[in-house]
Amino acid sequence: MQTIPVVDLQDFFSAKKPAFVEKAGGALKDFGFFALEGHGVDHRLIEKAYSLSATFFALPEHQKKKYEDLNAKGQRGFTSFGREHAKGHDAPDLKEFWHVGREPSAYLPNLWPEEIPAFREVMLELFRQLDLCAAHLLEACSIFLGENPNLLPGMAREGNTILRIINYPEISADRHPASLRAAAHEDINFITLLCEATAGGLELLTREGSWLPIHALKGQIIVDTGDMLQNLSNGLLKSTTHRVVNPGNSREQRFSMPFFVHPRSEVDLTPLPRTLERTGGKALYPSLSAGEYLEQRLREIGLGKK
Repeated sequence: MQTIPVVDLQDFFSAKKPAFVEKAGGALKDFGFFALEGHGVDHRLIEKAYSLSATFFALPEHQKKKYEDLNAKGQRGFTSFGREHAKGHDAPDLKEFWHVGREPSAYLPNLWPEEIPAFREVMLELFRQLDLCAAHLLEACSIFLGENPNLLPGMAREGNTILRIINYPEISADRHPASLRAAAHEDINFITLLCEATAGGLELLTREGSWLPIHALKGQIIVDTGDMLQNLSNGLLKSTTHRVVNPGNSREQRFSMPFFVHPRSEVDLTPLPRTLERTGGKALYPSLSAGEYLEQRLREIGLGKK
């Protein structure tokens, strides 16, 4: 059984819509996480994306590095093993990844591995399906916050959203002793949709201070609140600390695909007046743009210039 609340997106399109909004919004308020079923994202497409990803990550290092543009700050194409670390945690994460942005985009252009012709088509279709799902979830969040249903979807429309394909390879014996597959962190964006990973390891930090495993169950997408939405909601929706722990079997490889839903860079993240009323009347988070927030976090995790 799943350890966090489970909701079905099909309820959002029925007479159960108010109940869906309350359960999903309440989960992000109390846990910062929920599991989503009935999301409409093709499971066969997810499996195909993982298969193509495995082919790419199995390429020799010099071939993968052809697609690593340091000027892109890890926001497109390949990011090599150990480059990223969690905010406030200097030991590198035990992962490498590939980023796909929307097309067409006002931001960075995508890179595509010429060795895998089907990669572009499959990843863009997966991006499209996840983007549609995310728009419905942001509408539900807007309603939960007491705002116009289009508020959050409008902020994210044509935003700097990215699909991250992650490879967690076998655990090396000479790794940094403090390194995890992904050290404790919070996501930066509005919401994250995590396609079912190929193995377990994801854990969230409960309000009581203990680590709760979240299961990678077939047919479920894990959804969590990011720091930008926490900022905008003045903490009403919680951005919860989570991590990916190292497996007991050091030879176990893991793939995962989080879809980080970002607003446009110019969006103002100043806490909304209605959320101020529901959180004590005082702004607990700063006024800044989404672009400023992202640049600050990229520096903190080792991808941007100091």
